[in-house]
Amino acid sequence: MKRITNTVFIALFLTLSLVAGNAFQLRAQKQLPETYIEQYKEAALHYMEEYGCPASIILAIAMHESAYGTSRVARHLNNHFGIKGPNNSKIIRSAYKGYDSVEESFADFIAFLKRRKETEQLFERYQPHEYQKWVQGIARSGYAHSTSWSSKVIGIIQKYNLHELDMKPEEGTAVAALDEPDNAELYTVKQGDTLYDIARKYGTTVQELKRNNGLTHSRLRIGQQLIL
Repeated sequence: MKRITNTVFIALFLTLSLVAGNAFQLRAQKQLPETYIEQYKEAALHYMEEYGCPASIILAIAMHESAYGTSRVARHLNNHFGIKGPNNSKIIRSAYKGYDSVEESFADFIAFLKRRKETEQLFERYQPHEYQKWVQGIARSGYAHSTSWSSKVIGIIQKYNLHELDMKPEEGTAVAALDEPDNAELYTVKQGDTLYDIARKYGTTVQELKRNNGLTHSRLRIGQQLIL
């Protein structure tokens, strides 16, 4: 009788442990996307403001490709976008590129889009709030081979309201002419220019350019004149 009681007790204990473990796992899985968004949204906002790629696109693709940062490539190579290239990892063998930090992976994703002809044009063609057009353009470029990739990325954006991070450009992009100094040095925006590139070329900062020109965002148009 005592043996039966012990057996029942052990079985009950194992069952309760399994239930508790499953509950903890489900809770962790539910919190994982929110934790990822909170951890990396500032990086996504930074690159949106600098280059015009929607923050929602940056985050959703990273979340999808890295399984919210839990994939082996993400954990061991800091690669959150599935970009292929060299790595010096001694832990895993992989054709995916290795980075010193996750932030470096985010920066290289933008560089990847800008150095490919198929996606570089997206920066000129679409605004940061047009995330669905960005997804379609990136998918058409061959970034992903799955036919359901676009719908999955858009699904992540809509499920977690990531589009609320995207900024909609205002109509006004420059200060009034009366406020322009008489000796102001002007720069005419050319194709491919970004505030970051212009700031580096002329020894100033993005924030200074925004302040001088009354800009509330980083989107530029060809032919636009900026006060340096």
